[in-house]
Amino acid sequence: MYTHVAGAVAGWIAQAGLIPRGTRTAVFGRIFEVFLLLGTLVGVVVVAYMVYNAYKYREGASHDHDFDPPQLGELPGGSGGGRKLFTSFALSTVIVVSLVAWTYGTLLYVEDPPSPEMEVEVDGYRFGWEFTYPNGHQTDGVLRVPRDEVIRLRVTSSDVFHNFGVPELRVKSDAVPGQTTTTWFEAEETGNYTAQCYELCGSGHSYMTATVVVMEPDEYDEWYANTTTSGS
Repeated sequence: MYTHVAGAVAGWIAQAGLIPRGTRTAVFGRIFEVFLLLGTLVGVVVVAYMVYNAYKYREGASHDHDFDPPQLGELPGGSGGGRKLFTSFALSTVIVVSLVAWTYGTLLYVEDPPSPEMEVEVDGYRFGWEFTYPNGHQTDGVLRVPRDEVIRLRVTSSDVFHNFGVPELRVKSDAVPGQTTTTWFEAEETGNYTAQCYELCGSGHSYMTATVVVMEPDEYDEWYANTTTSGS
C-alpha cells in the first residue's frame, strides 16, 4: 500500500518538476541536502519544544497545584479529545510520505538515466578491471571518458563476485559472473578518479583498483580516434 501511495505521489512530484536532474553527484548531493535540512528542522522543533516545557514547568514557577494526575488505566483529560495527537500524527504522515515519494522519484531518475552517449563494457577479474570501448579497444586498469557526457557501464565478472565503484562520481554496481548489471555517470570536471572493488573477493581485493581519466571532449576524441582493437 505504501509503495503504491509513494509511487503515485512520486509521479505527481515528477510532473511538477520537483525531481532534481543532472549528474549522479548532483542528484545525490540534493538528496543529502534535503535530508540534512529536514533533520535539522525536526531537531530544532523538538529541542525548542522540550526547552519550552522545561522552562514552563520548572521548579519554583507558579503552577496549578490542584492538578489531579490520572490513575493507571485512566485516560488523561484536558487534551482536547486527542486532537493534538491526531494533528501531529497527520502532519508526520504527510511529511514522511512526501519525503519517501520524493526520494523514490529521484532514485527512479538515477536508475533510468538520460540516453547515454557512450557505452563501455567493464569486466572484473581477480584482481583488476578490463574496459572495452564501442570500437572493441580494450584497456586494463584505466578507463578514459570525455567530460560532460553520459557514460553507461555494463558491468560483469569473469570469475567471482566483485563490485565496481567510483565514490567521487557516485557510481557503484555489482559485477556478477554470467550476468550484466548497468550503471551510468557523467563527470563534470576533468581529472583522475579511483575505481575500487567493494566486494571482498580474495587476498588481492584491496589492490583491485582502476583509474578513471576524465578528459576534455576534444582531447578524448583525438585519443579515441587513434585506438585499435588490440588494446594499449
